Amino acid sequence: MNEEEIKKKMLQQRIAQMSSEQAQQAQQQQQMEDVLKAVMSQVLDSKARERLSNLKMVKPEIAMQLEMYLAQLFQSGQLKERITDEQLVIILKKITEKRETKIRRK
Repeated sequence: MNEEEIKKKMLQQRIAQMSSEQAQQAQQQQQMEDVLKAVMSQVLDSKARERLSNLKMVKPEIAMQLEMYLAQLFQSGQLKERITDEQLVIILKKITEKRETKIRRK
């Protein structure tokens, strides 16, 4: 084998390795989304789930933050009953208030 063939072979191996790593990451991401979807179906009532799906389309980063927060509450056993749409709106307001920066001038 000459030097070019060795370089090509090494490049092909790296490409194959990278694609398998990407496939693993995609699979892990899909599993996480499936788990979150299952948790949300247990935690939220139908109107709240609908609001969350609408939020995912408009602001996916806030929706992900909300899902992670609700999943933490669920795992710690702090949720005794399903969250209604009104309760979800209150939680969303609290989450967005934390993100806003307030500048006060004196």
